[in-house]
Amino acid sequence: MIRRFGEPVRADRTYRLRPGAYAVLARGRSLLITHQDEPVPEYQLPGGGIDAGESPLTALHREVFEETGWRIDVTRRLGAFRRFTYMPEYDLWAEKLCRIYLARPVRAHGAPTEAGHTALWMPAEEAVARLGNAGDRHFVARLLGLAR
Repeated sequence: MIRRFGEPVRADRTYRLRPGAYAVLARGRSLLITHQDEPVPEYQLPGGGIDAGESPLTALHREVFEETGWRIDVTRRLGAFRRFTYMPEYDLWAEKLCRIYLARPVRAHGAPTEAGHTALWMPAEEAVARLGNAGDRHFVARLLGLAR
């Protein structure tokens, strides 16, 4: 069973499955994360939706590059979680199936190419407190040995 985080499922909503791949990008005790300005400003693990016909790892490399400007080396899969949420940028209620990977940032190629994203390094302990969703926070805390 895949653990669920966030809002409870609402019986009055129809959810569309939105698989995604996200990376915990560690260097020492710091993480490379992204800040997204809209639709709601928040700190996030870099990553995003898996397009039709795309593998999770291909999507992960593409999304991390778009959101951070960095090329990465994926180390291993950490796990997955689900969350049910409204996605205003797509005007849909989504069941997000989030695959989380540990990866190493290899090389910065420039600024993020995805509008509204800013890449930044943050102390890992601070990221646990500031990441915008409970699933992201859980996987970072577990990696740091802080999760229950």
